[in-house]
Amino acid sequence: MIEHNHHSTLFVESKLKFGLILTILILIVEVVGGLVSNSLALLSDAGHVFTDIIALSLSWYGVRQARRPSSSRMTFGYHRVGVVIAIINVISIFGIAGVILYQAYSRFGQPPEVKGVLMLSIAVVGLGTNLLVAFWLRREQQSNLNVRSAFWHALGDALASIGVIIGGIIILLTRWFLVDPIISAFIGCIIILASYRMLKEGFMVILEATPRDVDIMELVDNLNQVPGVKDVHDVHVWSISPELHAMSCHVLIDDLPTSEAARIRDKIEDVLRQFGVKHTTLQMECQQCSPNDIFCNLTSEPSDKEGKGHTK
Repeated sequence: MIEHNHHSTLFVESKLKFGLILTILILIVEVVGGLVSNSLALLSDAGHVFTDIIALSLSWYGVRQARRPSSSRMTFGYHRVGVVIAIINVISIFGIAGVILYQAYSRFGQPPEVKGVLMLSIAVVGLGTNLLVAFWLRREQQSNLNVRSAFWHALGDALASIGVIIGGIIILLTRWFLVDPIISAFIGCIIILASYRMLKEGFMVILEATPRDVDIMELVDNLNQVPGVKDVHDVHVWSISPELHAMSCHVLIDDLPTSEAARIRDKIEDVLRQFGVKHTTLQMECQQCSPNDIFCNLTSEPSDKEGKGHTK
């Protein structure tokens, strides 16, 4: 089973690497083509392609880092390295979008002439490449959130390429060059929206917020229905990385032999896997602890009579 997962991870790695190489090539073509054709829309699309390169790189890097073993210094492994890099890169992407919007604004008053044929030709190549990358990742994105992010980035860039194609056609038919900065501004807004979502998700992971795809109240309700479970409290659900959820909690049960408590724990873990939670730390107890709220308010001050903090 371990060997199968290893080969599966290497296969995903190779697909992401292939998609990354294709995307880098189209970035080079679009930058050169945008400069030669004087098309800001094409250069804007290149900026969007750059965000795709970051997404693919982080996905590829994240898959590689996930294979690194935990250590005494990094007990959770290296899953969050990609999240930190993503936050830094997203901030730089906001800068790129700002430059695109500024350049689009400066061209609104007197839009320069654009070589529509070259603009259109390169946009068609970009569209084909993005669709190829999306098709290449279509299966893996169903089961891997990291890959899914790269998959949707590729589809989003295909949409931007369609916008550039429409602009190129309009310029060829009408010589209305104002469409170039209009489409550029539209692509800049797309980049900002995509980057904001990445930034928000990264911060939520760093802040150890409950994953947005986990309904924690529904989860607790399901756990309380497990036979043998009397109460669940002190619940913490967070993400080690966007695709790896973890949970810790206290579980109140009757005073049972260890073997019976282990069976209850197995049933609890079955329920948690349905919510995408695979890493768990469960404290089984047969006496109600205080406080016993669903969510524990952490504090650095002593909380019990002996002057010791609440520990798990």
